[in-house]
Amino acid sequence: MNEVEELSKLDQAGLPPLKPVLLDDLYQSVLKNLHLELGRGPVLYLLSPNYSVLNPTPDEGITEFITRREPLLDYLKEAIVQNLAEYSVLIDISSYFIEQNGGLLLARLRERDSDGRRFEIKYYTHEPKELLSRYEDKIYIGRDFLDLYSPVRKYFGLKDAIVSLKSQFERLTERAGAKLRKAQDFASYFQEIGESVNELHTEGLLILQSLPPHLDFAKLSGKDLIDINAQYRTINHFVIELHDTVAEFENLLRYKERSDFVRYVTKYKKDVTNLISYFNIKVNGVIAQRIHGCKAKHG
Repeated sequence: MNEVEELSKLDQAGLPPLKPVLLDDLYQSVLKNLHLELGRGPVLYLLSPNYSVLNPTPDEGITEFITRREPLLDYLKEAIVQNLAEYSVLIDISSYFIEQNGGLLLARLRERDSDGRRFEIKYYTHEPKELLSRYEDKIYIGRDFLDLYSPVRKYFGLKDAIVSLKSQFERLTERAGAKLRKAQDFASYFQEIGESVNELHTEGLLILQSLPPHLDFAKLSGKDLIDINAQYRTINHFVIELHDTVAEFENLLRYKERSDFVRYVTKYKKDVTNLISYFNIKVNGVIAQRIHGCKAKHG
């Protein structure tokens, strides 16, 4: 965990300016109540919206970082919420829980060996009054990705999500050895899920390579959009197949009362479910709307 060290190296003057974005009440509430979790060595620090260290007791290093780089933290929070608004559906599909918790969102950053440039972020929400006393009761919302130097994502940001699902399954398999009793009894499920996630990874990335990295809707014809939409829908079908297999495995674990491991599978299924929702709303949904606009315009 080196997020504090890597962020300390960034030259904020070299970061792209954030574009003005109109946020609705929900996203404004999230921005106001966003808590950051940053690692420094073996310690994960929880920062309040005004950058007070809530847990654990701060040392000189984290205190100096916050004092010196507060403008960077402001930029980071704004970038996180703008990316959530444009490239995810996490806030929208979990709005009930987030609003019940007064807009509180935890963003746990994991730097991805990029000199502080790229992050994978896990999001949670929690009842504000019990955040410290019952921290373990936080609700997992999902994960997203942030590249501070490239705010406009290629292929709707789907490559990161697909690669992440593969690496997460690899970690899930490793964890099974320590957390799942008689893991060999479930070998067929691990094999089936592995085959499904590998197919998504291989075929999905091949399809993405055949598509424009960015869609210029003003220049694309209706036929172009129909073809592109079909390709993205094909990738989504691989995700749906993966979801069904993971859900079956999760149900079996609950039936077998393997609570020692099922929570990891549930979190994995949450990420797969979120990706399906993202396709339906922000990818195929957006492209389909443009297609219908073309038909109306040329009909």
